[in-house]
Amino acid sequence: MNRTIRPDAVLIQAVIAGALSFAHLHDLAEAAGQTGWKAWAYPVSVDLLLVAAWRRLRTARRDRSAWTWFVIALFASLGANVATAGLLDLDHVPDWLCILVAGWPALAFLGGTLLVHAPTEAVTPPQPVDGPATPEVDMQRADEPAATPAPELTAAPPQPPTSLPTVPVALLDHARKIAEAHRATTGTPMGADALSARLGLPGPMSEAIAAQLQLA
Repeated sequence: MNRTIRPDAVLIQAVIAGALSFAHLHDLAEAAGQTGWKAWAYPVSVDLLLVAAWRRLRTARRDRSAWTWFVIALFASLGANVATAGLLDLDHVPDWLCILVAGWPALAFLGGTLLVHAPTEAVTPPQPVDGPATPEVDMQRADEPAATPAPELTAAPPQPPTSLPTVPVALLDHARKIAEAHRATTGTPMGADALSARLGLPGPMSEAIAAQLQLA
């Protein structure tokens, strides 16, 4: 099947713009002191940086570095077009422009290296959508007895503490002196009730003291 070649207006415009920009960059580099093959290398360098930045933007549109180098290369191309349009005397190029032209190769190399070796954006795989939960069905055989529910366990009532409280050493010594004084005075041991009444302490504490002093 024969295919006819049809002219594309956009492609023709791209060829014209590229050729004119290429020639303007060559003329500007030559006017800035870059003669011979060096003047032709400048437009190649600008176009390569522009293409590298554009390819980077196609895969990572949010990359600020790619946008920066794309704008720099575009500004260099447009600047050459404007400078050679009669607004700049190519016979007397200012010193600052000569410095920019001389430093462009290093700048273009830096930009191309950063664009090539910049990490690419990680593509997050789509997460699976959770479907509706399947209701659990209790599959019980007909010949199996039904499970008997476990009896509910009731909490046991709290038991009163069986251990006696701890008696401070000073209080125990004081009670011992009272019991010994009672024995020395009356000749009989002091009872637990009498000691509790003498000390004025609650029942558990008096019982703990009587137990340690072995009072009946």
